Amino acid sequence: MSKFLAFGEARDGELRNVSFETVAAARQIDESSEVVAVVFTDANAESFANEMIKHGADRAVTVEHSDLKEYTTDAYTQAAMAVIEQENPDGLVMGHTSAGKDLSPRLASKLDNGLISDVTSIEGSGDDATFVRPIYSGKAFEKKQITDGKTFITIRPNNIPPQEADDSRSGDVTSIDVDIKDLRTIIKEVIRKASEGVDLSEANIIVAGGRGVKSEEGFEPLHEMADVLGAAVGASRGACDAGYCDYSLQIGQTGKVVTPDLYFAVGISGAIQHLAGMSNSKVIVAINKDPEANIFNVADYGIVGDLFDVVPKLTEELKALKG
Repeated sequence: MSKFLAFGEARDGELRNVSFETVAAARQIDESSEVVAVVFTDANAESFANEMIKHGADRAVTVEHSDLKEYTTDAYTQAAMAVIEQENPDGLVMGHTSAGKDLSPRLASKLDNGLISDVTSIEGSGDDATFVRPIYSGKAFEKKQITDGKTFITIRPNNIPPQEADDSRSGDVTSIDVDIKDLRTIIKEVIRKASEGVDLSEANIIVAGGRGVKSEEGFEPLHEMADVLGAAVGASRGACDAGYCDYSLQIGQTGKVVTPDLYFAVGISGAIQHLAGMSNSKVIVAINKDPEANIFNVADYGIVGDLFDVVPKLTEELKALKG
C-alpha cells in the first residue's frame, strides 16, 4: 500500500480549508493509499489532526512547537523533514498557498525530487494519475505525469472539493518532538492590513472592484453586497494603484490567483493581468458601463450600467431573496 502525506495549514488558531483539500487530493491520486495528515502548529495540534481525519485522513502526525506559531522557512522545513524521514511516504500534497509555495520547492530540493505545483485537477489514479495545471497566465493548461521518485504536488485552493466531515471517523494521532534550531528568521509580530472577513484565496464568492469604483468610498457598496452574500472583497491592480484599497486585496498576475464559485467583476475593464488571476472562476458576472469592456469576453453574465446604480439595486434584491 502506498502512503501519502497531506499537509494541513493552520492560521489564526484555525485550519484553512485547503488542509481538507490536500486530503481529498491525496485520496484521489490513489484511492487505496494510506493518507496521513500532517499538522505543524504551536497549539491544538491534536484537535487539528482529528479534524483532518474526519475529512478523510487515515491517521495523523503532528509537530507542536512554539516556533511553529507563524510560518518561517527554516522552522517548517525542519519539522517537515523530520516527518518525511520518519514516514518515508510515496507522495506529498500541499496547498499552493504563500507557505506552500515557499516550502515545497525547498523540500523537493532536499529530497532530490520533482515537484508539480499549482495543480487544479487530477485525472485518473494510481500509476495513471495525471496532474492538470494552468500555464501562460491561465490561457492554457498542461498535463503532467510522474514516472520516477515521490509524487509531490501543490494544489490550488478551492479547486479540489474536500470530503464531507464524518464525525464517526477516528485514527491514531502521533506527535513528533523536533529540535528546531538555527532559525535565521523570527517573527515577532504580524500586522494584517487585509480587511476582516472571508479569506480571498478560499472564498466561494468574491466581489471585486476596479478603477470604476472611483474612490475608497466607492468600495462601500461592494462591501455591503459582499456582507449579504458572505463573500470576500477583492480588487484589480488599478484600484490598488489608485489608492482605493490595500494591495492585500489585489487579484491578478501580480496579486492573488482565485477560483471562486462566483466572481463579481465590478467596474473592472478586464486587463489581461487581472484575467490571469480570476478567469478560472466557475461563474463570472461583470458589471461595467462600457459595453466594449474586455471583461465581458470572459463573463458568463454581463450587466451594462453604472455600478453605483446596479450594485445597490442588486444588493436589495439579494437581501429580499435571503428573506
